[in-house]
Amino acid sequence: MLTPQEQLRADALAIFRAGVEAAEPARLVQRALQPETFEADRGLFRVVAFGKAACAMAEAAAAALPTQRRFLPGIVVTHHDSVRALEGFRVYGSGHPLPDPAGAEAASALEEYVRAASAEETVLVLVSGGGSAILPAPVEGITLPDKIALTDALLRSGADIGELNAVRKHLSRLKGGGLARVAFPARVRALLLSDVLGDDPSVIASGPTVPDPTTFAEVRDILLRRGVWPTMPPTVRSHIEQGLEGKALETPKVGNPAFERARYEILGSNALSLEAARQRATELGYDTRVATHELLGEAREAARWLHGQVSKIGEGAARPTAVLCGGETTVTVQGPGRGGRNQELALAFALEYQGASTEDSPPWAFLSAGTDGIDGPTDAAGGLVDAGTLTRAQDAGLTPQAALATNDSYPFLAAASDLILTGPTGTNVADLQVFLSR
Repeated sequence: MLTPQEQLRADALAIFRAGVEAAEPARLVQRALQPETFEADRGLFRVVAFGKAACAMAEAAAAALPTQRRFLPGIVVTHHDSVRALEGFRVYGSGHPLPDPAGAEAASALEEYVRAASAEETVLVLVSGGGSAILPAPVEGITLPDKIALTDALLRSGADIGELNAVRKHLSRLKGGGLARVAFPARVRALLLSDVLGDDPSVIASGPTVPDPTTFAEVRDILLRRGVWPTMPPTVRSHIEQGLEGKALETPKVGNPAFERARYEILGSNALSLEAARQRATELGYDTRVATHELLGEAREAARWLHGQVSKIGEGAARPTAVLCGGETTVTVQGPGRGGRNQELALAFALEYQGASTEDSPPWAFLSAGTDGIDGPTDAAGGLVDAGTLTRAQDAGLTPQAALATNDSYPFLAAASDLILTGPTGTNVADLQVFLSR
């Protein structure tokens, strides 16, 4: 029989898994492509898929489409760790969160394949989280190393996904509506697995098939605000300055002919996964609340805010309590350590909660993890902490303050046996947080 603490940890993992399973890409694609729900376009299909769930989405589409229409051999671009052979597709590996040369080669192949589509054909575009970094196609005059250097600087500056993608769009041939522009006059049908809060299609994978509302002026403001402008590669600065002067091609906007035959549908999202997690927590007997659908900002600040929320919600609770969040925090890197935003959030929460606890405090557990199974440049999805986390790691000679100061949450949580190791899940709808208390 499990102890109360062990049961809380097991329940937290079960609730997280329910959220991940709700975004299972193959099932979502098959449902979207059912003959009674999918628009029956005429002619051939060209199928392209990119992102962390690309293989599963492409495989599901291949299984569904032959019952309706023929499709030409397609192209899949996914993270190197997720590459596998798929009948009827050329499968490419690519880097994430930083793009790499293999991804640039794959993007060029996909661009050529889509450009060959005729007006009688339909380009089926399957998009999932990570698609922006996984499909790098720098505009002429900007090298991939230039783009990598800028992306790395933005990530370290704490830029959020919206800011990062606004910049990427203006340095890419395919992002920010560029893929629709390349495919025109073919029909474009995009199925999106959203990894961004609010599910704005222009932000998901940097909006390759929809109009882009951002401008070169906004990009310059982002780079200045994040302190990146003075150190960015000269080629990038030159391109942005040319865009401000109207000498570089702006991303396509509403009203552009490229979108006359383009449609999209959002299949899964963080909000849908959070609802599935809420239902599972309720089934397990918890009085369940959703604290926020948009847990944003610095991971440490989010931990402080969330501790305040669970403290208020848990006061006087007569039943086991569950407090859930969805979101995507950021980390401004200040040290050479290893970790990711979810691991840092979990560690910071443990420090906050333990500091306010007493000997009479009830057992608790807190989980923060990425639905893709990958948190930062590590093999962990996130962290699962409890009242014993700090003691276990300190017994190994580590201190939480030092780990946070150097962004070194991974070895701290590893010493406490509190890393969540799922491996790539095949989906990506941002992050989930689960707090449980008895």
